[in-house]
Amino acid sequence: MTPAARIAAAAELLDAWRAGAPAEKLLTTWARQNRFAGSKDRAAIRDHVFDAIRCARSFAALGGAATGRGLMLGRLRADGIDPGAVFTGEGHAPAPLSEAEAAPLPNLADLPEAVACDCPEALEEVLRDSLGPAFRPVMDLLRHRAPVFLRVNLRRSGRDEAAALLAGEGIETRPHALSPTALEVTAGARRVQQSRAFAEGVVELQDAASQAVADLMPLGPGARVLDLCAGGGGKTLAMAARGTARHYAHDAAPQRMRDLPDRAARAGIAVTCLASAELDEAAPFDLVLCDVPCSGSGAWRRSPEAKWRTTPDDLTRLTALQAGILDRAAALVAPGGHLGYATCSLLSAENDAQIARFLANTPGWMRIAERHLTPLDGGDGFYAAVLRRGDG
Repeated sequence: MTPAARIAAAAELLDAWRAGAPAEKLLTTWARQNRFAGSKDRAAIRDHVFDAIRCARSFAALGGAATGRGLMLGRLRADGIDPGAVFTGEGHAPAPLSEAEAAPLPNLADLPEAVACDCPEALEEVLRDSLGPAFRPVMDLLRHRAPVFLRVNLRRSGRDEAAALLAGEGIETRPHALSPTALEVTAGARRVQQSRAFAEGVVELQDAASQAVADLMPLGPGARVLDLCAGGGGKTLAMAARGTARHYAHDAAPQRMRDLPDRAARAGIAVTCLASAELDEAAPFDLVLCDVPCSGSGAWRRSPEAKWRTTPDDLTRLTALQAGILDRAAALVAPGGHLGYATCSLLSAENDAQIARFLANTPGWMRIAERHLTPLDGGDGFYAAVLRRGDG
């Protein structure tokens, strides 16, 4: 495919995304229906689509329309490329520019701040309140692709040894300050999941800030640890690699944990998955971590669709759900034990405000650790707090 044909394909996919279809599903279907497209074509189209979603507000302003075509016009202008050289109508290129499309449009620097930094209008007020002076630099970072991070499994290897093993397979990395297990991939990211280091459980894909959250959790020797909202189990595995605690995982949607047994086996880690009906019988636990469902605003670089589809009503629903999970988790903690709370959110309502509510309403608990992370720290945006229960 020519570069222009890739842009035309991306524009069509973006129109389908704007109509409500998930981008990942659209890209998978397109690849199956267009077998002629090679791996480089598929990767380029994927990049076009997700870059446009991350920057949908500014690209629409630069392109003159919030259509797939407009977003691709905006992308070219943001990159300093003359759209007329691409939109030629020749071969499989997009149709030539109309008179209106060819007319001068604002530059990125001329756009209103919230548009230029691709802040969702529906959440602008809460983002500004939560981020304060960091609002603009954080939102600017969220317009770009996230770094690729690996977590080194300390049961299999040290960080330097893992980096050397990866380098032998053409995957270049560098240590990251957010966690002693974090490696940032600087070249060869697409090779990671086919690498020996990945297959043998030496490394896992995991954001560095997510690793930092797991590092914050207190793990005593032989402690009984429950990851209450385990999902795929990334934090379960990160904690389990640190010592001799006994690890349990649960998720309200058990299918999210379907890969966890295989991942744990590959990593040389024992994890017991619990159904909802088994939680009370298995309790109490020395540590319960609840990495709760949230807006995902700290991870919008990785999941940019949520940036445009999360509403204030969604936030109200999520904060109520988070409060219920926090209360439920507290009931599973042993006297003298710990409760970990985490989100990949930048919003105060989902973070410190939740902890303040819990502490105000639940006697006998104290906060002993807290960490706020934004993309300015290098990884995703995360919040984590650790609470300790009184001896009872």
